[in-house]
Amino acid sequence: MDVSILVWLMTIGGFSAVIIGDLIYQVRKPHEPGFRESAIQSVIYISLALVFSLVIAAVWPGQYAGEYLGGFITEKALSVDNLFVFLVIFTQFKVPRKLQSEALLIGIVIALVLRGAFIAAGAAFIENFSWAFYAFGAFLLFTAIKLIKDTRQDLSDDDNIDEFAGGRLLAFVQRKLPSTKEYHGTKLVIIENGKRLVTPLMLVMIAIGFTDLLFALDSIPAVYGLTNEPYIVFVANAFALLGLRQLYFLLSGLMQRLRYLGFGLSLILAWIGIKLLIHALHKNEIPFINGGEAIEVIPEISTGLSLIVILVTLIVTTAWSLIATRANPSGKI
Repeated sequence: MDVSILVWLMTIGGFSAVIIGDLIYQVRKPHEPGFRESAIQSVIYISLALVFSLVIAAVWPGQYAGEYLGGFITEKALSVDNLFVFLVIFTQFKVPRKLQSEALLIGIVIALVLRGAFIAAGAAFIENFSWAFYAFGAFLLFTAIKLIKDTRQDLSDDDNIDEFAGGRLLAFVQRKLPSTKEYHGTKLVIIENGKRLVTPLMLVMIAIGFTDLLFALDSIPAVYGLTNEPYIVFVANAFALLGLRQLYFLLSGLMQRLRYLGFGLSLILAWIGIKLLIHALHKNEIPFINGGEAIEVIPEISTGLSLIVILVTLIVTTAWSLIATRANPSGKI
């Protein structure tokens, strides 16, 4: 896949324009998006993501469009876990509902920048180390097992800062950055008694950005399991993140009912982990594995099959969650 610097710049510029426009709208009119507004914006962002697959198919070979769709759907599904943690952060910091949208938007911008650096690092890792796919595959299998265990825990018990991902980092930031206890509208920094202080809103944005990066430790390798192209990994991540704010408000009333979705996400991670390990065997250069020769006994898993598995898994586990929690709203196993 040949992606010129101009295409990269145009892509980044396009995403930046959308984010800046959204930010200007949000700053001028801070409010809590309603269900209708969130639904319309979510449909728009998802439609843009799907249309972009047609652009990829028109410019490059069709296989890349399939890889992009698989990556986008995987990222979108894994982002639901982020929403649970965002809810914990908002509860912890008592963020007013009308400020949550802006906090999410800026936090997502921070996350996108950090993910961009992580994606570039992942590409360099794959390019320079022949065992990278073994590492990514093993990590995803480990994460899948951990996610199964985490899914069995009740998220509502997580009521202190150290119990959500990135909590320790944020606690360190709080110690280093003097902050106020009260919110001051959309202000991030204020002057009080001659001292410059950050507001809780700034801390919330930092928490969202860095927490998302921790979640990207499994989602980005998962997308690399579907494609070797950094450009596809980036645009799949960007489109998934763009609609994350709207998805939060759209699903805020349903999140506690999606209790079993974690089992589906763990299956997806395990599937992609196995796909990566099989691919690693086909590209094997490690001396102590089959004398450094490729192992092609097991056929590679196609992107099309992976896309079907991902979609079916999400549909089944989402339906399972909604049906099971209808009679048992707590969703406890």
